[in-house]
Amino acid sequence: MSLKLSFLFFVVFALTIHIGTSTNNVTNDNNSDYTGHFDLDKVLNFFSSDGLRVAWANFKTKVSADCAKDVDVYLDGLTRADSWALKMDDASGKYSTGWFWGNQFWLGSQSLCEHIEPKSKTIVINSQNRSRVIRTASLNKLQPSSPSEALGYKQGPVVYTSAPPFSVAFYTMRLHINNSFLAEEKIMHLGLCLPFACTNDDVKTILEHTSSASTDISVDVLKVRSRHNRYSMGQDPTFIILCVVTAGMLCMLTLGTIFDYYLEHEKCKKVATITARYSVPTLRSTNGKSGIYVVNKNSSNDGNNNGGLPAIEVNASSSASSTHGSIIRMIVKEMILSFSVKANMKTICDKSVGSDTIPVLHGLKTISMIWVILGHTCIICFKYSDNMEFRRIIQKEFFFQTIINGAFSVDTFFFVSGLLVSFLYFRTNAKGKLDPLSKGKNGFVAGLLHFLGLMFYRFARLTAPYLFALGITEVSMKWFNSNSVFEVPALDHENCPNYWWRNLLYINTLFPVNEMCMLWSWYISDDTQFYAIGAVILILATRHFKIAASLLSLIAFSSWMTTGYIAYSNSHLPGTDDPMALFDKIYDKPWTRLGPYFIGMCTGWILFKKDCRMTMSKWTLTLGWCVSTGLLLSLVYGLYEANLSPLVGAAYSSLSHSAWALGLAWIVVACVTGYGGIVNKILSLPILYPFSRVTYCAYLIHPIIIRAMVMTTDSPLHLGSMITMVIFLGQTVASFGLSFILSLVFEAPVVSMLRIISKVVAHKKQFSDRTT
Repeated sequence: MSLKLSFLFFVVFALTIHIGTSTNNVTNDNNSDYTGHFDLDKVLNFFSSDGLRVAWANFKTKVSADCAKDVDVYLDGLTRADSWALKMDDASGKYSTGWFWGNQFWLGSQSLCEHIEPKSKTIVINSQNRSRVIRTASLNKLQPSSPSEALGYKQGPVVYTSAPPFSVAFYTMRLHINNSFLAEEKIMHLGLCLPFACTNDDVKTILEHTSSASTDISVDVLKVRSRHNRYSMGQDPTFIILCVVTAGMLCMLTLGTIFDYYLEHEKCKKVATITARYSVPTLRSTNGKSGIYVVNKNSSNDGNNNGGLPAIEVNASSSASSTHGSIIRMIVKEMILSFSVKANMKTICDKSVGSDTIPVLHGLKTISMIWVILGHTCIICFKYSDNMEFRRIIQKEFFFQTIINGAFSVDTFFFVSGLLVSFLYFRTNAKGKLDPLSKGKNGFVAGLLHFLGLMFYRFARLTAPYLFALGITEVSMKWFNSNSVFEVPALDHENCPNYWWRNLLYINTLFPVNEMCMLWSWYISDDTQFYAIGAVILILATRHFKIAASLLSLIAFSSWMTTGYIAYSNSHLPGTDDPMALFDKIYDKPWTRLGPYFIGMCTGWILFKKDCRMTMSKWTLTLGWCVSTGLLLSLVYGLYEANLSPLVGAAYSSLSHSAWALGLAWIVVACVTGYGGIVNKILSLPILYPFSRVTYCAYLIHPIIIRAMVMTTDSPLHLGSMITMVIFLGQTVASFGLSFILSLVFEAPVVSMLRIISKVVAHKKQFSDRTT
């Protein structure tokens, strides 16, 4: 019996051990699974207040004394759960979500950090054991100093602080993250709200030591920005000059507008007086036509609201000094009126066009400007989004090719510019309006004077709004670099003060892109250089047409060959590579973008020679429209999912821009000669004329508006198709709205004054001819 009991006891004991062992194995397996669980939040949270508290004692002596003192107070505030300390911790950036969706911005909230104002007073309340904490309803509400106080109990005296005893500052850092668990490297941007006493080097030390102590992730601080070295806008000479110039222009605009209304009032009074004087029924006219009275036969209006000078009759018996005095008074009057907001707005919004204007070009310019705004909006917004991987997905869609191939919109401007220069020069020369510059001069001197006159007009026409936009870019980028949580998209705050003169001379594209001020001004520089080359060819063509044509062909062929060679030697593959991958070698260089301008010049010459009249058969029209439409669509959407060989890619890079201009050339020629149909009606809509007249100012100002939208936000954008479209529409409205103002203030007055100068030269020639 005892043997059986012993055996039974042994079995029960063995089973107990077995069950216990199995339970331990299960528990160990569960623990293994738990400890082996990968927690992305813990790994990526390389900076936290807990991590700082744990590692602080190890590197406290490596920061400045003032910084260490305030950080101690900050950590104590977190221990007591003071509201100001919690707000500082809440304002600091940390990982939330979006690591795999391209979120590179853990910025926290700069606005919250800046609104944590320091206070010098603390409130001490003596509370007995287990006594309820007293709360006040003052401006700065008291908060419990610890979790136990949150329940209302605390022993001994308690010190409540409603605001930090030090100033706080927001620091933004660019970090290089090496995460071995994913074998991936990233550039991150982190925002921290810390005591103002900490320098940029102190914050770098804090982050590096805290991150190394909390996780195995490797964090290198590349750059720290803060508001310690604040940009003082009031002490910037550029800002002062902008203020003075703006104030001066506003005064001139006010004077011109008041003077315009005064002249209109005087004119109305004279008309009323004449009407009252000659309203007698027995009135007979003195011009031989009953019922008609001519008030001023010589008062002129050119029909295009150009504000031209009235014709001045020159009598042989009148004294020269009297005539000169009349001209001077008229010039002064018209110069003042050139600043009239009323007159300039009427000119900009005029829905009629002159005889030397090609209406279809207004539509091309307006649509191209909208296309440019679309491309720049997407480029800048994608750069500052927290879902950058969204771009990699959406750019694989078919219609995203419209944005990727937005460079053709600039080729449209080159084509239109070349067409207008050629067409207007040949027409003006045919009418003899260029004779005052060359009368009595030999061929070389006359050509030189023509060239200088064209370049002077170009420089005066473009420079005033250009320099103003340049100054706005410099000042705004300096301010954003000092105040924005984001890094500025370009180095305009450094390059503009050093290299602004290159923009003024329109040669900035001849230098490296990392030294360029106002990056999008490359188009203006190239267009001006093309204008200079085109002016030489046009002047030469008036006397030696075949030589000029040969020179144009040689330069165009050289441009195509050079572009192809650069693309091939750099293995550039259109459709696969980023369109701006070779910005400094292909995209902005004048010798690679010359083709569309020359094709525009040839189109302008054809329209001049044919006097905008051509007869085409239905077969020609059908073939022309099919080829043109197919060419334009294939250039924009033809590279979708295409893989080009290096040789074909080089040929495409070389000829695609010129092919785009050829497609536009057919549209212009067909519309001008009466074969445009519905296309001509759309592109020639009068409602597009005002927008077309301000496209230059819109081009200058729209990137500044896009940057301002992004750089003034407190957090990155979260983009989607609908949100991107809404942002684009808003940017389009804002860009054109401000471009009207910029044009009224700087562009329109200059254009009016240039028109006055040209009329004065014509009157001088008329006076000289009559006196001789």
